[in-house]
Amino acid sequence: MTKLILAAMLSLFQATGNPAQSTPPGEQQPRSSALEQRIQRIQDHIKTSVFGRGLVDGPTLADHMAALHVPGVSIAVIQDGAIAWARGFGVTRIGGPAVTPDTLFQAASISKPVSALAVLRLVESGKLNLDTDVNQYLKTWKVPENQFTSRAKVTLRTLLTHTAGMTVRGFPGYAANTPLPTVVQILKGEPPANTPRIVVDTVPGRSGRYSGGGYVVAQQLLEDVTGIPFPQLMRDSVLAPIGMTRSTFEQRLPASWLQAVATPYDSEGRAVPGGPHVYPEMAPAGLWTTPSDLARFAIEVQKALAGKSAVVSAAMARQMWTPNGQGPGTQTGGRPEFPFAYSGSNEGYKCYLVAYSNGDGAVVMTNGNNGALLALDIVSTIADEYKWPGLSVNTVF
Repeated sequence: MTKLILAAMLSLFQATGNPAQSTPPGEQQPRSSALEQRIQRIQDHIKTSVFGRGLVDGPTLADHMAALHVPGVSIAVIQDGAIAWARGFGVTRIGGPAVTPDTLFQAASISKPVSALAVLRLVESGKLNLDTDVNQYLKTWKVPENQFTSRAKVTLRTLLTHTAGMTVRGFPGYAANTPLPTVVQILKGEPPANTPRIVVDTVPGRSGRYSGGGYVVAQQLLEDVTGIPFPQLMRDSVLAPIGMTRSTFEQRLPASWLQAVATPYDSEGRAVPGGPHVYPEMAPAGLWTTPSDLARFAIEVQKALAGKSAVVSAAMARQMWTPNGQGPGTQTGGRPEFPFAYSGSNEGYKCYLVAYSNGDGAVVMTNGNNGALLALDIVSTIADEYKWPGLSVNTVF
């Protein structure tokens, strides 16, 4: 299978002379030769982390993809608050078309910061409060009361910062053409849900523990408060205002979008049976998007920090950009210039987003289960090329 992947990618690279590409909106043409040389350097020498030596030159991008059984990669780079370039590498499926910047991938857990922005918009409009007991908002389902909630209540702030004491770390999704549970069935852990019920098992606000389950609670709360289906709410309040036209939270994905999808592959280079899994847990895992659209999201947060966003205020954006910790929807480094970052891991899709307060950043999306290492190596290579601060072999997100 490795040989098949390598052959497919090499044929693509040899046939085109360079990776699939398109011009992000607002980017000027023609591209400079300096930019093309920079992209070629990244493509030719992927940096890898070696203990005690930091980042060292590794394989070419094509070889690294083949070794990890990842057929396709899509990259967008942000520089000075704009998309500097976006490229696709490899193929959407073995024997299929090339990946382009318009190819769709599942964002997996990078859905969380996008969902969090919708919550913050409603907070800013006065419809929600980050520190109110969520059971005051929930109608269809309530957080079960127990010995832990008697000591402290679950709030939107604790849900979005993974400090609510909520169970269920993540979700495996549902194979195509299998029954899907409702959100309430997921919350209660009732069939056909394939995860346990979501409850509080530690005192809310006391400590951090990653919980996709908490974001499912937030998803139900948003629908209960607004009366609007979650995909429509996200489209109207976040995706459309930011210009994320190649993004949707719809699950199942509309048929008209399917031809643009990168097929997911397992760790051995085999296509996931039945294709992409379905994630009714939309807020924590359900976003379909492109690196360019995720870059637009990051740029909007960067603009908000400077008080230049029409989506959210600077004060609200600063709550997301919590120094040295977990803000509502984002994970940040220890100094102001350090990035906020998020990784995503769904079945057959691995991705990574990193963004700095100064307007730089990058997004990498892949369609292989071994893509997490690849994405991190690509981001490290880009950071090294652009001389960004704060990213090194010791950086952990």
